[in-house]
Amino acid sequence: MFSSEYAVLSSLFPPLAFQIEHIGSTAIPGLPAKPIIDIMLGAPSLCEVEAQIAGLARLGYEYLPEHEQVMPERRFFAKPVIRPRLFHLHAVVFGETFWNEHLLFRDALSNNPPLAAEYGSLKLSLAAQFGEDRDGYTNAKSSFITSVIRHAARKPGIERVDQLGV
Repeated sequence: MFSSEYAVLSSLFPPLAFQIEHIGSTAIPGLPAKPIIDIMLGAPSLCEVEAQIAGLARLGYEYLPEHEQVMPERRFFAKPVIRPRLFHLHAVVFGETFWNEHLLFRDALSNNPPLAAEYGSLKLSLAAQFGEDRDGYTNAKSSFITSVIRHAARKPGIERVDQLGV
């Protein structure tokens, strides 16, 4: 599903100027995940994303500006407009903290199956504990995510995320 949506988004955000990445649990083979594909769009500036809000609407995305109260560095879109959603699009400035941390976390789990399994177990236990309390669930897994990102960012000689190999 990501590959198909990548092609759709690339028509609006050409790969030479923008970068589109599959992030979130569905990007990690075998990891338990809700059936929503998280996509991160790296842009030179948020203004360039905002200029394409109408184009994203034509592609079936709903712009949800209320999420900027919590994360002003991100523009958030969901598709389709009617639930259930299939895609969440997180548009951020390429190379900034949100971008780097999401790629570090994804790549750390992808390159370390035992770590991914540990995270999967944590997610399942927290889902059972928190049920429909999404904020509680998200907050409870944040210390694990933060520790993985810190470890990955400290590895000496790492200049690119694809060199991570946690």
